[in-house]
Amino acid sequence: MDTSTRLAPHDEKTIKQLVNRLNRIEGQVRGVKGMIERRVYCDDVLNQISSIQSALDGVSKLLLEKHFKSCVKERLTQGDDEVIDELLKTIFRMKK
Repeated sequence: MDTSTRLAPHDEKTIKQLVNRLNRIEGQVRGVKGMIERRVYCDDVLNQISSIQSALDGVSKLLLEKHFKSCVKERLTQGDDEVIDELLKTIFRMKK
């Protein structure tokens, strides 16, 4: 299946949740950049980076949940078992 033409069938609430979370993360990243420019103590910067990584993990988990409940479910219903291999590759990549 051509992945360039597929669209995620997420509802507006999900999209809004994901975008809001990513906007907050974007702000956190800008904050870390400013901390580095101001030569803030390394441990403080590393703690903020850890917080950003946790926030990104939260976005990934939400998106993975929605992916299972919509995209994967729909493709399995259509008899497309390739989605299982695709999903496994994605999960293994996320766990690195």
